[in-house]
Amino acid sequence: MLEILFLGTGASVPSRDRVMPCVAVRHGSDIILFDCGEGSQRQLMLSHFSFMKVVGIFITHMHGDHILGLPGLLQTMSLSGRKEPLIVCGPKGFGKGLNAVLSVCEGAIEYPLEIKDLECDETVRFEGFEVSSFSNEHNVPSLGYIFKEDRTLGRFDKKKAMSFGIKPGPDYSRLQNGESVGEITSEMVMGPSRKGCTVVYSGDTIPCTGLTEASRNADVLIHESTFSEKHLELAKEHWHSTAAQAAATAKECGCKALMLTHTSNRYDDKSILKEEAMRIFENVFLPNDLDMYRVSDNDVRLV
Repeated sequence: MLEILFLGTGASVPSRDRVMPCVAVRHGSDIILFDCGEGSQRQLMLSHFSFMKVVGIFITHMHGDHILGLPGLLQTMSLSGRKEPLIVCGPKGFGKGLNAVLSVCEGAIEYPLEIKDLECDETVRFEGFEVSSFSNEHNVPSLGYIFKEDRTLGRFDKKKAMSFGIKPGPDYSRLQNGESVGEITSEMVMGPSRKGCTVVYSGDTIPCTGLTEASRNADVLIHESTFSEKHLELAKEHWHSTAAQAAATAKECGCKALMLTHTSNRYDDKSILKEEAMRIFENVFLPNDLDMYRVSDNDVRLV
């Protein structure tokens, strides 16, 4: 099971209701952040997620609304006594830019911090999941990201194990770890392995091949929807997408759910974006700041 927390869902400038882009994905106790706009650390403090449990931060591009919350968050982690390592990644030029900001901010980072520029199709491994980059198309160097859970072992059938004469204890663990106990193999008491969930984060982008290829059969596609179709030309001019374009990608790629984010403040009633998307793709969500969703076994729900 994954939990997706929308810390910030706005675009370009904050409003009274929406802060700058930041999405947290929690797997077990580990948290990944995608983008880290202004206000992200305060949103984390208001949520049930702990910023001290963040193990990786992935920035899509260097526009201020996606990165200006990062230096403060890194320093707050240090001031709060963090000792665990943290990896922070972004596109070409990201490391130089972040190091320049940190060099003029008073206060040392007292934990192992790895800052890394990524090319497209690079993967960073974590315990139980991985994050991979893909190419999108914006007006500055930019990436999107794929969060992919590892396959998980099937369920252990305790009753079947007992019917084979296996007693509770170390032998249960051996069977669950794929070993055999006497003539009883793991396959005889374990259900089929289960495919992990996949979440795709588009970043700021126009519709493009890189995003389409990355989104094939995703459980969740988190897609920017800065504009409505009424402002299609503005979307093209600023290298952004409309809600309808996001829905078309979700439909073409066979995604199970579409979540619209990075919405412009020009729309007082943002429900028009969801309505436009739902004319094309049925399972559409329009998260507000601090909305959290659980993703498991082909089910996505607001909690």
